[in-house]
Amino acid sequence: MAANYDVVIVGGGIAGLSLASALAGQCSVALVEAEQTLAYHTSSRSARQLIPSYGPAVVQELTIRTLELMAARDAELPVPVLEPRSFMLVGDEATVTAEASGHMHPITHAEALDLCPALNPGSFTAAGLDTGSFACNAPVLLEDHRQRAEAGGVDIITGARVHSAQRLGSGWQLGAGLEGFQSAVVVNAAGAWADELAVLSGVEKLGLQPFRRTAAIVDVERPLPPGTPMVCAADDSYYFRREGEQVLISPSETVPSGPEDARPRPGDVEALVVRLNSLTSMGIHSVAKAWTGLRTEAADGVPVMGFDAEAPGFFWLAGQGGYGFQTSSAIAELAAAEILGSVSDAGPVSRTPRELAATRWSIRR
Repeated sequence: MAANYDVVIVGGGIAGLSLASALAGQCSVALVEAEQTLAYHTSSRSARQLIPSYGPAVVQELTIRTLELMAARDAELPVPVLEPRSFMLVGDEATVTAEASGHMHPITHAEALDLCPALNPGSFTAAGLDTGSFACNAPVLLEDHRQRAEAGGVDIITGARVHSAQRLGSGWQLGAGLEGFQSAVVVNAAGAWADELAVLSGVEKLGLQPFRRTAAIVDVERPLPPGTPMVCAADDSYYFRREGEQVLISPSETVPSGPEDARPRPGDVEALVVRLNSLTSMGIHSVAKAWTGLRTEAADGVPVMGFDAEAPGFFWLAGQGGYGFQTSSAIAELAAAEILGSVSDAGPVSRTPRELAATRWSIRR
C-alpha cells in the first residue's frame, strides 16, 4: 500500500531539506533520499562561503534574501549559521574588473596585502573586496532544516533510491527503496541525478550538466591569521581560505562529469599545492584530506525552479551549480509558495517585486 502525501521531495541535500522545512506544517510532505545519510553528496562538500557578489544578478538577489532569512533564524539558534568573512578577488586589472559586481568594491594592491599578507606581491596587480560575504556553518544549517522539517510532520526516508515514477490520474506514484508513495506533487531536488529522475518519470530532461570541483584541507607552515578573507583568483583558477590552523584550497576546476560519487583525481591537488606555494608564503607541506563534489548547472548557469510545463505536478528544484547554499532559503521560500498554491484552493501566494523578479528563471519550455 502506497503512502499518500501532498508533496514528495526527491533528494536530501540543501535544496530538498530547505524546501522540506519551508513546507513543514503546511501540507503533508515526504522527503526521500537515495543515500543512507542526508546531504551525502555535494551538500557535504561545500566551500561554506555565501558571497553576494558571486553569480548572475538574479542569483545575487536570491543570495541577499537568503542571508536575510538566515540572519533572522540565527537569532533563535544556540550556534549561528553565519559568521562574517570577507571575500577577495585577485588578478589582473581587466579580469578583476570583469568579475566584480555591485556588491564588491575595488581595493588597492597595498590594502589587499594588508588583508592577506600571505599573498606574494608579484602574484596579482588588482583586487576587489566583498565585505558582505559570510562563512556558512553548513552542518548547523542542514541539521536545523532537518529538525524543523521533522517537527512540522515531514517524513524523511533515507536509503530509498527512486526506481519507478509515473503520472496516475491527477497525481504521481513513486517507488523508492522498499516504499511506495502517492502524491499530488513530485519535487525533483535530485542534484546531479535530476535529469535521470526526469527520464525515469517520463519527463523531458533539461540538459543539466554536473561539473567536478575538488577541494582539500592542507597543513601549512604559516597559518592564515583570523579575519583573513577568502581569496579567489579572478580567472577562477584557485581559491583558498582559513580553516583554523589549516587552509582549505581548491583548483576551482569545472570538468564535466556524469552523476557519481565523485573523488579527487590523482595530481589535481598536488599541482595546486605547487602553484599556491609559488603564489603565497603559506608553506603548504601536507594534505590532510581531499574531496570532490559535483556542481550541476543548466545551460544558462542559473538555477531552475518551477513546475514543468508539460508534466503536471512535476516540480524542478535543480541546477543550483555553485550557488546552492547561498540561494537555498530564498529559493525554498519561492518554491514553497508555488507548491502550496498548487495543492490548496487558495491559488498562488502573492509575491513582492523581488520575488516576482526572481521567477524569471522558473521553468519555461
